[in-house]
Amino acid sequence: MEATTTTSLSTLFTSLSIPQNHTSVGLTNLLSSNSQIKSLFLHKRLPDVGWSDVQIQRLLLELSCLDTNCETSVQCQQQLSSNIHRGDGGSSSSISTNYYPHRWTGAGEREGRIYSTLVSSRHFGLGHGIGRSGDVMEPQPKAVGSSALLRLCLRLTLDAVRRGAGLNGQVAGGSGSHGSSNRQKKKNNNNKMQRQQEQKNDANATAVANNHNTSNNTNNTSNNNQNGPAAFGTLLPVCTGMSMALVLSGLRDRANQLDNHPTSNSANDEAESTTTTTTRTERNIVLWSRIDQKSCYKAILSAGLLCIVIPTKRHPTNTDEVSTDLQELSNAIHKYSHRILAVVTTTSCFCPRVPDEVDEVAKLIQLWNNTNITSNTGAGIAHVINHAYGLQCLQTNKLLNRACTIGRVDAIICSTDKNFLVPVGGALLLSPSEHVISCISKNYPGRASASPVVDLFITLLSMGLNGYKSLLEERRRLVTIFRNKFHALAVKFDERLLDCPRNTISFGITLDKLVHDNEDGEDDDINGKMMKKRNIQITKFGSMLFTRCISGTRVVPTGEIKSISGHTFQGFGSSTEQYPHSYMTAACAVGMGEEEMNEFFNRLEKCWREYVVKREKEGRKNKQLKEMETEE
Repeated sequence: MEATTTTSLSTLFTSLSIPQNHTSVGLTNLLSSNSQIKSLFLHKRLPDVGWSDVQIQRLLLELSCLDTNCETSVQCQQQLSSNIHRGDGGSSSSISTNYYPHRWTGAGEREGRIYSTLVSSRHFGLGHGIGRSGDVMEPQPKAVGSSALLRLCLRLTLDAVRRGAGLNGQVAGGSGSHGSSNRQKKKNNNNKMQRQQEQKNDANATAVANNHNTSNNTNNTSNNNQNGPAAFGTLLPVCTGMSMALVLSGLRDRANQLDNHPTSNSANDEAESTTTTTTRTERNIVLWSRIDQKSCYKAILSAGLLCIVIPTKRHPTNTDEVSTDLQELSNAIHKYSHRILAVVTTTSCFCPRVPDEVDEVAKLIQLWNNTNITSNTGAGIAHVINHAYGLQCLQTNKLLNRACTIGRVDAIICSTDKNFLVPVGGALLLSPSEHVISCISKNYPGRASASPVVDLFITLLSMGLNGYKSLLEERRRLVTIFRNKFHALAVKFDERLLDCPRNTISFGITLDKLVHDNEDGEDDDINGKMMKKRNIQITKFGSMLFTRCISGTRVVPTGEIKSISGHTFQGFGSSTEQYPHSYMTAACAVGMGEEEMNEFFNRLEKCWREYVVKREKEGRKNKQLKEMETEE
């Protein structure tokens, strides 16, 4: 086919008296570009080397031409009419009634019409969005190009997550070495078979979901994660918080389906009655391992569910870490039992909070489900992991691989902007179960914006696999430097680095001596007055950092209280009630360069010294005023 097209083009160029050897050079470039596009569609894998902007633009415009709004007919007819009345388009009557030069006519209420050519250019003419009213992943008849873009972008993202970030279901053994060549060959063969299976699953996703039957144990209590955490996925055009609400709503619908399914293998009527009574209890409770970020808590409430906050603990005792209290979680699971829809854990968090022990949580949930769900069709307790910006951390991804191997994991939510450096607005949902992905995709109301997908598609092709890996490697290289510089800065001001080895993204240093308890001359801490004043001064340090063009840091005083939707969080900010230190955090996240990091520490030190001088002046002034009052 390509040879025929090339011959035809060569003949056309020859008719213009362009030498054959000149034509061959130009057509070689065209064939090379076409070959790259063909390879992308055939293998559905991220290219090793990123594409140029011209190559990406060409592909997007070609995909746009497959949608029914590709012609100028989709431009708002009011704009066309205004051009005619201004004299830009000739006679109004002759054009509007006698001549219509375009192939498609749109008589629906939504035809992808775009008034502004600037807006159309920004979106490459892709105006139909993605999905349909019944499923965010369902192809649109009017938007073949947009539908293909969505599916292809999803496959590229999954490939980047597996081969780039290491979220591949492989549980590392030993010290993390590369292993023998035989093991690597076996791994490559497994990956090849997995890709072939995924292509088949992608082509038949809708049919598989519609023909779901109760004999498939991947839908309930059994270990459903043999395919790995990123075996299936979908792209959602909303941020992490709203994605969490969608996931929980989808899991609730799925639980209602599975729990209400009639039992087919009951030994007798009494057993069937007992099973029905147990599994049909309304699942309206979510157990949430506390992390002091508002969005996840609000997402649970937005889904119409009751959130039970599971307290955390200092663990282990010889560090500053705050992590999962497995005993409290186990007690809550046994207390609320069949009313629990899901347990929500978190793997990306601010220091001193460290990733939840999701492997132990997954094992705990799996054990409870196996013991208490007697029906083969019961949903059991689901496990949702908030992995917002955790893809950039290999250590945390290995933890997810392990969790999916030894226990129950249903859904993993990742932010696109924090992990892939695109504008805010999208999320990647991963799951070992295709049925979970199908239920959540079908739960999205209406069509969705294609903008987050287009942004991610462009970025992935621009990076290529090598580019994405290099970003992750650079972050890993900077982590040690970042930690050492933060420690050195803390020592200069008689503070210390918080010891939280399981958090390799967010780092913290104490601020215990930033403000002295009695520097304002208060003799007694009446009703916590002195602590409140101290906390105000500490938070002013955070404001000062921002006015000096330092963003992203968090300053957390002790004993803060925050009320969110009726629930009061003691010690808010540190994810535990009585954290003993005031502190500040900063993150070594993907995208930060070494020059930016060095400048950050220079500015932070300068700002800190300015703050200390300012507080000393205020202290002397307050002392003088108090002495004058005493003399009077």
